[in-house]
Amino acid sequence: MFGEYLQHLIYGYYPYLAGTVFLVGSLLRYDHGQYTWKTGSSQMLSSRNMRLASNLFHIGILVIFFGHLFGMLTPHWVYAPFLHAGTKQLLAIVVGGIAGVLCVVGGAMLFYRRLTNPRVKASSSTMDTVILGLIVFQAALGLITVIFSLGHLDGAMMLTLSSWAQSIVFFSGGAADYMAEVSWIYKLHIFIGLTIILLFPFSRLVHVWSVPFGYVTRRYQLVRKRG
Repeated sequence: MFGEYLQHLIYGYYPYLAGTVFLVGSLLRYDHGQYTWKTGSSQMLSSRNMRLASNLFHIGILVIFFGHLFGMLTPHWVYAPFLHAGTKQLLAIVVGGIAGVLCVVGGAMLFYRRLTNPRVKASSSTMDTVILGLIVFQAALGLITVIFSLGHLDGAMMLTLSSWAQSIVFFSGGAADYMAEVSWIYKLHIFIGLTIILLFPFSRLVHVWSVPFGYVTRRYQLVRKRG
């Protein structure tokens, strides 16, 4: 009885709590703390291996993010006519596995640097360290789920998790029921992911809202030589 209650609490209500804090917190921080709306880059403090680690981490996490976004929220009927669920799962394993390795390696390098470099450590907040550690841990969990997914390549588990995510996002109701027979590793992976979303507004992750897409469409500036 308690287990069922906990399941509905974590996978039925917690996503909405995390989502609300994510949206409202981001808005409030933008409105009241614009000077903290930054990446907080520490490259000037220590640039050793910074470019390699940062590139690996960001490439990996971007592929993972958009892979989860479109993979989990695209209804099965959209791709069913031309892509079998098992094939989609295998594709997700390969692409997600590569991206996960990049994210873990790059993130671990950044995390180690943040813990051991005195200058970087002194300029880092507790939340900086916590959120980076959580992301690396989450990416590592994702790699472990790949091992579990290899045991059932029919795509059934992927469809179950997608149904849960779509039920949450589209307010279909009964989302927690999809998690009843899901393995603990997927449940832990989802819980950590929701926690990262919850902590998002209180961390430097808010800088992703400031991606300068305007530079792509901005008119060129003409610079002429004086005299």
